[in-house]
Amino acid sequence: MDVVSRRIFLTDLVKMDFPQSVLEEVKSTLSLMQLDFDYDWFGRVFRDVVLLFNGNYPGFRRCSTRYHDLKHTTDVLLAMTRLLHGAISAGEVIAGEQVMLGLMGALFHDTGFLQRDGDEEGTGAKYTMVHVDRAIEFAAEYFDRNALDAGSLAFCQEIIRCTDRDENRECRCSSRASELVGKLLGTADLLGQVADRTYLEKLLLLFQEFSEVQMPGCASELELLVNTLDFYAEAQYRMETELGDVRRYMVRHFRERWAIDADLYQESIESNIAYLRYLLEHHRHDYRDRLRRGGIVKSIPPQEC
Repeated sequence: MDVVSRRIFLTDLVKMDFPQSVLEEVKSTLSLMQLDFDYDWFGRVFRDVVLLFNGNYPGFRRCSTRYHDLKHTTDVLLAMTRLLHGAISAGEVIAGEQVMLGLMGALFHDTGFLQRDGDEEGTGAKYTMVHVDRAIEFAAEYFDRNALDAGSLAFCQEIIRCTDRDENRECRCSSRASELVGKLLGTADLLGQVADRTYLEKLLLLFQEFSEVQMPGCASELELLVNTLDFYAEAQYRMETELGDVRRYMVRHFRERWAIDADLYQESIESNIAYLRYLLEHHRHDYRDRLRRGGIVKSIPPQEC
C-alpha cells in the first residue's frame, strides 16, 4: 500500500505559540550537542525573560509592541538553537559557555522595545531606532544583577549588536567565536520573523510600530507590504554575504534532529513571499480580507484614509 507523505511545516514540529513548548524543544536540541551546559541556569534566564515581557519583572512594564513581542523572541531563540546545533554538527567549534551566551543574546536582543516603570507615553515602538542600544544596556544590568563576569557580558553585547542591520552590517566582533555566534544570531533574527506562519498578518502590526516613529516608506499598510519585497531581497543578501551564509546549517539541523532533508525555514519564507506577491498582484484593494491567520488582522482597526 502506497503511503503519500504529507508536507511538513515548522509549526508541525513545535507549538510555537507556547513558550514552554519552545523551551522544551530548545533543551532537546541542546542535548544533541554534547556540551557542558547549565540547563538550570538557562531555564532561569528563560523564565526571567518571560516575566519581563509579561510585565512581571522589576522595573519594567508589560511589552506594548505586538510585532516585537515575546513570541518573536522565542521564535528567534528556537532558530538560534537550531543554527547552533547545525553549526556544531558541521564541525564548527563553539564552547558550551558560548552557546549559552548565544541563547542569552537571542532572549535579550529585543528587550530594548520594553518600557520601564513610569514610561507611559506611547509604546515601546518609539525606541525602534535605539532598541539595540537599549537591549545592550539591559544585558549589562542583567549581568550585574546576577554577578556574571565582564568578559561574558562583552561577548553577549557584541552578538546582540549583530542584529542591528543599520549599524553593524558586517557583524565585526573582537574574536572569531563572537563573530560566528553573532552571525548566527543575526541570521536567526531574520529567519525567525520572516518564516513565521503569520508573518504577513504581523506586518500590519509592524506598520503600527513604524507609524509611531514615522518610519520612511511606511505611509500606509499597503506601502509597507510593497516595501517588504525589498526588505526580503536585502535580508537575503545580508544573510548570504554579511552574515556569512550561516543559514546553511539549518539543513544539517533538520536532517539530524528530525530526519528531514530540507530547510523548513526557507520553505516557509518562500511560501510567505510567494503569497505576498500574489496579494500585491491580485488583491491590493482587499488584502486585509486575504490575511486571515491567527485572527490578527481582525484585532487591528482599519487604517484611516
